[in-house]
Amino acid sequence: MEIRPILSAMLRNKTGAILIALQIALTLAIVCNAVFIIHGRLVMMNRPTGIDTHNIFVVSMTAYRPDYNAANMIRTDLDVLRRIPGVVDAAYTGSVPLSGSGSTDGISTKSDPKAPTVDEGEYYMDDHALKTLGVRLAEGRDFTHEEVVHTGWHEYTPPPVAIISRALATKLFPGQDALGKIFYEAGGRYPVTVIGVVDTLTNSYPSWHNYALTAIFPAALENKFSDFMVRTLPGQRDEVMKEVDGQLAKTHTGAYVRHLRTLDWYEANTFQADHALTVLLTVMICLILAITALGIVGLASFSVSQRTRQIGTRRALGARKTDIVRYFMMENWLITSIGVALGSIFAVALNFWLVNLFDVAPISWYYIPVGIVCLWMLGLLAVLSPALRAAAIPPAIATRNV
Repeated sequence: MEIRPILSAMLRNKTGAILIALQIALTLAIVCNAVFIIHGRLVMMNRPTGIDTHNIFVVSMTAYRPDYNAANMIRTDLDVLRRIPGVVDAAYTGSVPLSGSGSTDGISTKSDPKAPTVDEGEYYMDDHALKTLGVRLAEGRDFTHEEVVHTGWHEYTPPPVAIISRALATKLFPGQDALGKIFYEAGGRYPVTVIGVVDTLTNSYPSWHNYALTAIFPAALENKFSDFMVRTLPGQRDEVMKEVDGQLAKTHTGAYVRHLRTLDWYEANTFQADHALTVLLTVMICLILAITALGIVGLASFSVSQRTRQIGTRRALGARKTDIVRYFMMENWLITSIGVALGSIFAVALNFWLVNLFDVAPISWYYIPVGIVCLWMLGLLAVLSPALRAAAIPPAIATRNV
């Protein structure tokens, strides 16, 4: 099929062709970047945490008596929690995993305060931390009971030992065995020896780029407010949660249960904005693709109605129905190709703007070619119905006054 007649016909109705090409260009730019953002959010929300998330809940306690004893309250309440049937283990925690709120610090392998640091998330937990989290040691040993430091928030200094994630070990000591190595906390003032390494452990900030850089310190920070993590046997979490309030009320430590929340709740709450964004962008993609498809259908239908007699004449001169369908398919493909060529430039420009304004990652190169193929297919499917209607025009229409 010759392209020249098709281009000649397009030029006679260039306004419609230009508008559809621009619409396709904008669609490609928006859809490619939106799909890239959605994919990034879905990957982030489904990253492995290393934690037995579905079987853990958090008990938040608040002291109400002015003479409360924080150390006694923590020890007594933990003893009660660990004795409840269905509980695997319980531990004090200074930060709740996946909650979007916790402790971070910059640590270094040098004692120099001016040395470069690595930002990581920190947990302050007791010697039941790993069993409560459901995390297994890959190397080294667990904390001992004697290594747990009980101190107030304002008097806290980093303990001399820590368990770290594999990601943090690799970051601090690339190509080396991290066990026995020393890093420094608080501007190089406190040396900390690595006694254990776990393969995967997400910190309190799952949407942070350093989400996997995590350290656990053996410390219980005594305060008016205390959080305990409780891990249960599979399927027994909700039943155990019903028992907790009543059991803790019997301890008479001068504290009450402020709230009980599952780790799933914290995770969902942290990712609420990301989930809403993915839904919004998905709806937007569907709408813009539908509008683009309707635009293509409208232009093709208008073209068919304007060229009814011309189509009948071609049919009378021997053109087959497949020739008519192919003609409109080729015309649409040319318009779409012009649109995706412009759209590729628009997509890169839009991503450059998003990277600089919102600090999103640069778009992967393959999104644009895939988007081009998808829009070609969308254009061909959208024009198919008008093309079939054009092919159904009888040759006799050429002899009528139209």
